[in-house]
Amino acid sequence: MNDKKTVLITGAGTGIGRALSIQAALKGFELIPVGRTMKTLDETRLMCASGNIRCVAADVTSPEGRALIVDAVNGALDILINNAGVLAVGHLADMADGDLERMAQTNLIAPMALTRDLLPALRVSKGRIVNIGSVFGDIAYPFFAGYSATKFGLRGFSDAMRRELSGSGIGVTYIAPRATRTAAEGAFSALMEPLDMTLDTAEAVASQAWDAILKGKRESFPKGKERFFVKVQRLFPSLVDKSVGAQARDPKTLAALKPSVIS
Repeated sequence: MNDKKTVLITGAGTGIGRALSIQAALKGFELIPVGRTMKTLDETRLMCASGNIRCVAADVTSPEGRALIVDAVNGALDILINNAGVLAVGHLADMADGDLERMAQTNLIAPMALTRDLLPALRVSKGRIVNIGSVFGDIAYPFFAGYSATKFGLRGFSDAMRRELSGSGIGVTYIAPRATRTAAEGAFSALMEPLDMTLDTAEAVASQAWDAILKGKRESFPKGKERFFVKVQRLFPSLVDKSVGAQARDPKTLAALKPSVIS
């Protein structure tokens, strides 16, 4: 690995973003971790076995925050990983406007705007855009309606940019983890059993993501039943309607629901 290659990772203060950062440092990248607070970024930095780290405390949802990120890149970037995300779980009827707006701003609008702002730097390096989506970006789950909508949008954005940038030398990789053991797990922990959810560690997700990134893959899904269900969803969505709809109506699922928001 060329140790002069630079990767910028949003949401790097915790969870998948932290795991991606630690593994990036081990691979020899110059690292620009981005997060909302310097405290969590410093914690990530201390876990990374590298001195080539420039932490940026910035809010990716604001123009001012994105300007700080662009300044930190300083004109050239090899890999942009749009990882920052938030989650709200529950009946749509219980979702406040703020819940929906926060997911749309963080999960979809911010990655689009940051990618736009960093395209000049990515063109210099003929780099790669990596969007961390979700299996819920293919299989729309009840009680995750807003979150699923933003991840469907991120998958569509990835496809569109891959085609828009064809011939430019810039690649686009879409990563779709299943449920992951992070701070967000608390928002849906009661639903794990009734919805038969499998959880991966952040480290496992990061390892699979880096494998796909370094191989220049178009997209990456977890091994197991979710990958099969994604194929079924794309070919026979009515079958998924019946299966997941039954889970949504199950009394155990309904009993487990309560509105919550975790970032």
